[in-house]
Amino acid sequence: MTTALVVLDTAEGLRRSDRELLVLAGGLGGTHVVVPGAPAEALLDELAGHAVGTVHVPAEEPGEGLTVPAVALAEAAARDSGARVVLLGGTPEAKEVAGRLGVRLGAGVITDVVALDADLVATKSVLAGGWTTRCRARSAVLVAALRANSVDLSGHVPAAAGRPRVRAHAVADPAPAARVVGRRALPASDRPPLAEARVVVAGGRGTGGDFGPLEELADVLGGAVGASRAAVDAGWIGHEAQIGQTGRTVSPQLYVSCGISGAIQQRAGMQTARVIVAVNKDEQAPVFEIADLGIVGDLRKVLPQAVEHLRKLRS
Repeated sequence: MTTALVVLDTAEGLRRSDRELLVLAGGLGGTHVVVPGAPAEALLDELAGHAVGTVHVPAEEPGEGLTVPAVALAEAAARDSGARVVLLGGTPEAKEVAGRLGVRLGAGVITDVVALDADLVATKSVLAGGWTTRCRARSAVLVAALRANSVDLSGHVPAAAGRPRVRAHAVADPAPAARVVGRRALPASDRPPLAEARVVVAGGRGTGGDFGPLEELADVLGGAVGASRAAVDAGWIGHEAQIGQTGRTVSPQLYVSCGISGAIQQRAGMQTARVIVAVNKDEQAPVFEIADLGIVGDLRKVLPQAVEHLRKLRS
């Protein structure tokens, strides 16, 4: 049985991406979890449903340090639990923790993982999603960052297990690399986070800056809105929506590309989507090479028709 350590970045409750990590860990063997502060009662109840044995927390609040306290806590938990694999999310912050943790543990680090078998052989996409590879760490411990929407949660049944015990670690932070000096909250949104959304509707230069039709379609589908770098650079949408080689990587069940040519830099961030639908006026656009369904047409005419049809189906 393989002991797995799951590193979470919240002590409040589980998101879909967190549940994916826990389901993956549960299939490997015993599960330990790291949380950055005192766990909420609701979180402990949820973790019991995933048969988590121990929750590792810092003995004192980590303050406003960036990355270093999280790495130190994860290192202490990994050594204490004897974990053979440490699982993290696929966010940029989690990948930074993974890299630093790999150095401290002398562990191999694999990012953008989409599957992990019982022998700790990871499946990941490389070369802008053009190839799928299987790789194994030669070290005693593996640190793996999982891409969101890679684990099927439909078959998971909550375990009838007792609450996990809580283990506190004194974490030293003698020389933090950086500290938070200010925060600015993003506007509240009812849409799911881009990296975790099961449906993503993305727009590019072809939108002309009007993301209204895309937002309507995303809302009908319960999805998130993304964008190409061209749309972000033009100032039409915030950088947090950028998908691609220099933006976020998403792997939704459905990706709708609207007015995006589909250059290799953009494809690097979305090519592992389960189903890709492309809408573009240019029938020679590269995005049609990877699309499961291609629609040659003006998105301003196509998307409203799709929204109207979907609303009729649900009425």
